[in-house]
Amino acid sequence: MPEVIFAGPEGRLEGRYQKGKGENAPIALILHPHPQFGGTMNNKLCYEMYHMFARRGFAVLRFNFRGVGRSQGEYDQGQGELSDAATALDYLQSLNPNAPFVWVAGFSFGSWIGMQLLMRRPEIVGFISASACANLYDFTFLAPCPSSGIVIHGEHDRICAWQETEDMVAKTRTQKGRKVEFSMVPGADHFFESNLEDYMKVAEGYLDRRLKQPPEGEYFD
Repeated sequence: MPEVIFAGPEGRLEGRYQKGKGENAPIALILHPHPQFGGTMNNKLCYEMYHMFARRGFAVLRFNFRGVGRSQGEYDQGQGELSDAATALDYLQSLNPNAPFVWVAGFSFGSWIGMQLLMRRPEIVGFISASACANLYDFTFLAPCPSSGIVIHGEHDRICAWQETEDMVAKTRTQKGRKVEFSMVPGADHFFESNLEDYMKVAEGYLDRRLKQPPEGEYFD
């Protein structure tokens, strides 16, 4: 799990990179929770998702947004963090120029950034979003959503009720052949602290099901 430092929009960004299996490994980018509330690339859920993709042969990068850890810069209300994510994806693609497709996975604030990123990057064919706070962030930019993915939420999330996020998912229009799913994890809070294993079962189940489908991102029931 080598440490990497790469040039970001406002200075260096630090990350952890796992090389993929084979010459043409797909790639995945992991985005952490809110920088001003203790979010880092070493968040347990992000760490587990990083290894989930690595075990399936992906080349994976998780990194600290600007102003977190050894990443330079200051918090920028999401706009700068989106630029960080785009730069991180550029860096990941530079290491894997033959990658056939991309996945993005984000947690809370990171899910909001990741879903904005996929609107700008057509190579992203799948996403996993944990604790996407529909009451705090505007997701109407998903109009229509170009990728299939899953939004996973805790039943007892006190930051954002799962019903609000489920409603956001239900209202999200998608491009033809795409589908956004919603899954509620019983008993879990916003951070899945006592239900991380339950969260990972949902995430892994979805990812494994999708990887059996055509890599272009087409979704078939």
